[in-house]
Amino acid sequence: MNLKYRNITISGGVAVGKNTLHTALKPYLEPQGWHFTSGGQLLRDFAKEYVQPLASLAPDEFHHELDDRTKKLLEDGQYVIEAWLAGFMARDRKDTLRILLTCNNDALRVDRVANRDKVTIEQAKQYIKEREEGNFKEWKRIYGDYNFFSPEYYHIVIDTYSSGPNETVGKVLDMLGYMNGKDK
Repeated sequence: MNLKYRNITISGGVAVGKNTLHTALKPYLEPQGWHFTSGGQLLRDFAKEYVQPLASLAPDEFHHELDDRTKKLLEDGQYVIEAWLAGFMARDRKDTLRILLTCNNDALRVDRVANRDKVTIEQAKQYIKEREEGNFKEWKRIYGDYNFFSPEYYHIVIDTYSSGPNETVGKVLDMLGYMNGKDK
């Protein structure tokens, strides 16, 4: 199958649907030889925690190793990489479909975290605030004063509040050119 891109990155903040999209793309792309990986899983493995830790818990060297690994996988091709900064790291790659997921309804994000992590609403609010503020502060220290989620770095920005999981997958597959040449 001749697709428009060799890779896909899925980026976004807490509880915007990155993992949902990552998982939903597998039935379409794994049979075509695509591979799937997650920066969050690597960080969790490093920190030996189930929940995603703050970026500041890992030394700078780990962040640079993760960046180098991401770039190597993108060079190899046929990867779907789900990670907060994957799209930013791939911003100069024309062969990579860079997706930014957002959710313009904070209550929905809080609800997603509360249900996923089995915590109270207040704990979910605090978790989102601490994770996002802490990670962006750390990344600005390491990489410079960037707006890592600026739409200029991405081919498509999808608001998962107004686009459900199936619609989101459809948008990505359309951008990828997945249906070209297939029976629709």
